[in-house]
Amino acid sequence: TDSAAIFSEQNRADLASEELAQVAVFQEFLPKQLTPEELTAEVKALIAEVGATSMKEMGKVMGVASKRLAGRADGKDISAKVKELLA
Repeated sequence: TDSAAIFSEQNRADLASEELAQVAVFQEFLPKQLTPEELTAEVKALIAEVGATSMKEMGKVMGVASKRLAGRADGKDISAKVKELLA
């Protein structure tokens, strides 16, 4: 993390290691984030599943995508990918 890097630069290994330990705990319990390729594949599958063919149906796709990909991808990234693939 940025904080750990700053603590390391300031020779505060005690604070840096505490920060990195917290990150390790978060990573263990949070869902694995999708790679850009995985996100593209998931969104393509959702578009096909919903039967969307144009930007007019973005809301329908986003409704499903937001629920299904929650915690695995950022909402802005999902929205951008849906726009890209429906355009």
